[in-house]
Amino acid sequence: MRSGNETCEAAGGVGNAQSLGQPSLRCGTRLAGIADPTGSKAVAAPVLHASRAARWGNRKLTLAAFVAAAVALAAIVVAGLLVTDAATATDFAQKNLAPSLAHPFGTDWMGRDMLLRTLAGLSTSVLVGLLAAGASSVIALVLGAVAALGGKKADAAVTWLIDLMMGVPHIVLLILISFALGKGFWGVAIGVAVTHWPSLARVVRAEILQCRESTFVAVARKLGQSPVRIALKHMVPYVLPQFIVGLILLFPHAILHEAAVTFLGFGLPPEQPAIGVILSESMAHLSAGMWWLAVFPGLALIATVLLFDVAGSNLRKLIDPHSSQE
Repeated sequence: MRSGNETCEAAGGVGNAQSLGQPSLRCGTRLAGIADPTGSKAVAAPVLHASRAARWGNRKLTLAAFVAAAVALAAIVVAGLLVTDAATATDFAQKNLAPSLAHPFGTDWMGRDMLLRTLAGLSTSVLVGLLAAGASSVIALVLGAVAALGGKKADAAVTWLIDLMMGVPHIVLLILISFALGKGFWGVAIGVAVTHWPSLARVVRAEILQCRESTFVAVARKLGQSPVRIALKHMVPYVLPQFIVGLILLFPHAILHEAAVTFLGFGLPPEQPAIGVILSESMAHLSAGMWWLAVFPGLALIATVLLFDVAGSNLRKLIDPHSSQE
């Protein structure tokens, strides 16, 4: 045993009445916790096995990561809404400036600050993603519930529709829908909502089917509970974690597809700040050495998508029973 800087040596006592069968302690100094030979008061006993410094558990770290990602996304949206007017202000005396302290993302060929334009574009993309992902998740929930609870014919019809939608490339169908609806904000939002529900619908259908065949639902039926009560008390809590996680993970897909369609010219109009518009316009100026017009908005878009991925992954760990103890 070690107390302070002194080492106490334990040895087996042989032939010693005090230490027969017991190890004896030989120390160069007195043991803490034993009265001082001079008659002074006893020294406080040290804690030999002090616990380690308190550390955050995995769930606290996961919750902190989710909150940090959500706060960062909210800050992007709020900042983008606040600088929308400033993002469209032109100053030809400040055009084509490289990144500096005054303009961290540089300026474009019209003297517009690229940092402000990027924030405004990200805010627009996030709002489109929120609206489209919310509508798409509702479609997925309804069709998944119909497939799982509506009988064999309903299940076959919904499964066929899911396979049909997943067999067509998202970007092609999204361009067709957006163009047919006149492009713009609502054309892109409706196009994304209509094309991104199949994967989540398949997950919801599988979860409801598994819950319907479970033992606790069978017991509830035997006890005479109504289908509505079984759905509200058993099925909704069972499906809700996967549904919420699937909803959050739809956001990055919606944002990336909105940016892609706008980049190709079938999405938001050029006068509206959007990441797709910024990247599309910057292509004509990259050959002139104005690399910052595409690099910084592109990195900002990737960072925003990663924030949604971090939020969704950590939320899944928090609310999914299968991973809540990871």
